[in-house]
Amino acid sequence: MIELATSNLLSPMVLFFVLGLSASLARSDHSIPEAIAKGMSLYLMMAIGFKGGAGVAAHGVDRTLVLSIVAGLVLSASIPVVAFRLLTGATALSRVDAAAVAAHYGSISIVTFLAAMQALDTTGVRYESYMVAVAAAMETPAIIVGLWLARNGATQLGRGTFREVALNGSIVVLVGSFAIGWITGPEGLKSIAAFIVDPFKGVLCLFLLDMGVVAGRGLREGRRSLSSGLIAFGIYMPLIGACLGIAAARIVGLSQGGTALMMTLCASASYIAVPAALRLALPEAKPSIYLPLSLGVTFPFNITIGIPLYIYMASLFP
Repeated sequence: MIELATSNLLSPMVLFFVLGLSASLARSDHSIPEAIAKGMSLYLMMAIGFKGGAGVAAHGVDRTLVLSIVAGLVLSASIPVVAFRLLTGATALSRVDAAAVAAHYGSISIVTFLAAMQALDTTGVRYESYMVAVAAAMETPAIIVGLWLARNGATQLGRGTFREVALNGSIVVLVGSFAIGWITGPEGLKSIAAFIVDPFKGVLCLFLLDMGVVAGRGLREGRRSLSSGLIAFGIYMPLIGACLGIAAARIVGLSQGGTALMMTLCASASYIAVPAALRLALPEAKPSIYLPLSLGVTFPFNITIGIPLYIYMASLFP
């Protein structure tokens, strides 16, 4: 466990994140233009989706794939309920803010998922390539459940809200690239490997540098809104989610690597898709609470400590 944690902490991806976080906390003027950051995000979504689709084409659709997606949907809908109960019982958040935070923890962070994949690649642990399909499936249910919790079971999605959720840019690119990779298969991946595969780690390092800057900024700006109870939630909730993820993975029959990725998905917290949807559907919720918590507390915890822990826990169930 210590060796795995050390290896992850000293990986280029994590060190670039730490560099960005440190620079931001020190109030450096470093910044990456928003257009470039969006371009990197688009590239990462496309690359992981395409590689996942090509992996499914090579593997074929089987019982484990279907069960994994079903498990992801169930977990994405269930975890917000658990998070909501914990928040309303242990913090002074209003119902709306508790529901907004809970929705973030039922959805997923695709960057945390990417970091876990890279950690598995570094350690030589194989995993099911179709886990990207599970990640895509887990984006939306948590948003719907979060809105339902905020309105005490009376929420109905309007046309605008449904469009915001279903056509969120990250979901469209991820699912669309997955479909293209599935259609073109391994040969399609081979034909664009020089673009999709080779530059991937370098772009991820640059993207995590930017994420470190954003996380540090969120911590600075939101520190007054984050109580000790909320900060603690941002650390123990990922662990609860990971435990639910490992239970589901064992039932489905995922490999060690697939189990680690399922745990990572359940432990991560969204900071892209969910905030975009909540701005439209739940404008009364406070971004000064849910954004610093998911991006400034849970994301750094998962990147530095969580991922090695999840991989180690998965190794206990070969």
